Amino acid sequence: MKNKHIKTYDKKAKKFSSEELFLTGGLLAVVGGFLDAYTYILRGGVFANAQTGNIVLLAVNIAKGDFYQAGLHIIPILAFALGVYITEIIKSSFRDKMFIKCEHFVILIEIALLFTVGFIPLSVSPLIVNVTISFICSIQVNSFRKIEGVPYASTMCTGNLRSCFVNLFDYTHHKNREAFFSCVKYMGIILLFIIGACIGTVLSKLIGYHCIWFCDVILTAVFLICTIRKD
Repeated sequence: MKNKHIKTYDKKAKKFSSEELFLTGGLLAVVGGFLDAYTYILRGGVFANAQTGNIVLLAVNIAKGDFYQAGLHIIPILAFALGVYITEIIKSSFRDKMFIKCEHFVILIEIALLFTVGFIPLSVSPLIVNVTISFICSIQVNSFRKIEGVPYASTMCTGNLRSCFVNLFDYTHHKNREAFFSCVKYMGIILLFIIGACIGTVLSKLIGYHCIWFCDVILTAVFLICTIRKD
């Protein structure tokens, strides 16, 4: 009985860093959904967050012999890959520095790039904006990987959806309470991603390409949460 009591106490005492809070992940999911809607509505009808579509279109155009179009699709893929690589460089550089964390620096990069994108008119090739957003999404998804101990993605939903129902099965068939809470977290992230996409759709139609600065407001809130809150 005593050991059981100690185990319960340890679970209640478990804490997470600011970067792993559900609030942080939820706000980042709103940004992810917003950017998908923004690029689809205003920047060429594409989804710049995930690269599966670009990889498929790359293969299709190579098979058709249209190497020009294939080249256009490989650029955002390379931008995404570059973002992941640069994030790893940042992580290794900030490992021993206490005044700022890698994740905080990444948020500042996102804010600066999205602020710049807000000045690029629709007359400019959408490829420039979409490549930039692909890069932004890659550094975000590679820097913020967990919410309260659960792996997730803030810029795409396929993995979250799979994990959500895997945990739901684990709860309904094995009565695993931890799986239930993980399922709820994934549902929350997916819902917030959808909310972000809805906001992005409305603001894109009402305000135009400047509406991307809404993401800067959300990311500023994330930065403040991560830097002010004591872990």
